[in-house]
Amino acid sequence: MMALSEMFSQLCTKAVVLLALLLIQLMLLTKKLRSDTRPITTTQYLKLIERKNPTTCFTKRLRQEDAECRVCLSEFQEGEKVRNLKCKHTFHRDCLDKWLQQYWATCPLCRNQILPDDIVAKYREPQNQGGYIFSFWDLAE
Repeated sequence: MMALSEMFSQLCTKAVVLLALLLIQLMLLTKKLRSDTRPITTTQYLKLIERKNPTTCFTKRLRQEDAECRVCLSEFQEGEKVRNLKCKHTFHRDCLDKWLQQYWATCPLCRNQILPDDIVAKYREPQNQGGYIFSFWDLAE
């Protein structure tokens, strides 16, 4: 009986040590994940957009077919700042930047991705902490 009691005591001690080690590992992993997911400020977000899709000046000589911004529906004027996306759609810089700040980072027309999802999630993180953000997709469910 004494041997069984001693074995049970050793087993409990080993279980407590193992549990403590697992908790320490979990705390270290949580700390690492938090440091990797720091939120992105609006300024940083706009700089990333600029880096991926630089601003250019609209000229009618270069672009005959796509003569209006599909966000504000206004015709482009000579010298206005526009963004030409990789999907070949063109928008006023300010119109597109507002769109990208309010919605997921996709082209307003074809929905091609402009920025990776992880960057958008880091930008949206501070906005989500105040409460739930209602989206169009909530209506579809």
